[in-house]
Amino acid sequence: MKTSNQSVAMLGLVVGCVIFGMGSLIVAHVSVGSYAMAFWRLLISSVVFLVLAKCFHQAFPTHPKAVLFALLSGAALGADLALWHESIHAVGPGISTLLNSLQIFFLAFIGFVFYQEKQTKFQLISLVLAIIGVGLIASPEFAHNIQAGWGFVSGIVSGACLAISMTWIRQTYQYQTVAILPLMALVGAGGALAVAPVMWLVDTGRIVPTSWADVGGIVVYGTVMQCLAWGLIAYNIPKLSLALTGLLLLSEPVAALVLDYFWLDKAISGLQWSGAFLTMLAIYLGSIKAKSAH
Repeated sequence: MKTSNQSVAMLGLVVGCVIFGMGSLIVAHVSVGSYAMAFWRLLISSVVFLVLAKCFHQAFPTHPKAVLFALLSGAALGADLALWHESIHAVGPGISTLLNSLQIFFLAFIGFVFYQEKQTKFQLISLVLAIIGVGLIASPEFAHNIQAGWGFVSGIVSGACLAISMTWIRQTYQYQTVAILPLMALVGAGGALAVAPVMWLVDTGRIVPTSWADVGGIVVYGTVMQCLAWGLIAYNIPKLSLALTGLLLLSEPVAALVLDYFWLDKAISGLQWSGAFLTMLAIYLGSIKAKSAH
């Protein structure tokens, strides 16, 4: 029975990660701006989580600082999504998703500086491997893509923003234990509010979808990717070992890379595939050590 339950959890985690990876394809095809796409995703998910919280009678936090950090986490998540979208448009879904996954190294840095979490030599080795891997990916991309610089910068910074978002979620629980549905409703609301002003400045003329296909893509992106996929991942992670979790979470950038190559005809050289493998190995090793330390 234990083996059967683990198999179901493994399948659920992989399905969730693959769905997340497929979200990058929607971003690449829908004709709204990067910040607008982040705004709609967070707004829609906030409404969905609000309705679910009411249906399941989950109370919203009452401590002012718990509410504040939940909203701040959403603001950081909004920046993460917007910059990840920028990276998708510049270098494609595969590379951008891989760069975003480097957030584990920013989490390790935050833990070291602000929470006095010890770092091991093993983590430093994984960081070196990641740097080499990103270099192998970047070298051919810079040779033929004039947007490569912004694509890599926005992709890596998006990972930093995601790490900050996770850290502020942690701070929320320092003040009050919050049920997951109202927490995610607040995160979505905070993100939408933070992204909106930048969206009006940067994405003028590309805020509202212009076709029913785009409307459908945005709705799917906000419900399936932000709610369903996230739910599958969050639900199944506690049921698996740390090593297996770290390995299976890599199915997200792998799925994005494969879809980018076969579906969007992205030119990915052998050197870049090698760099992607090395980077994913570094992410895997870093995630195991980071989770073990935590």
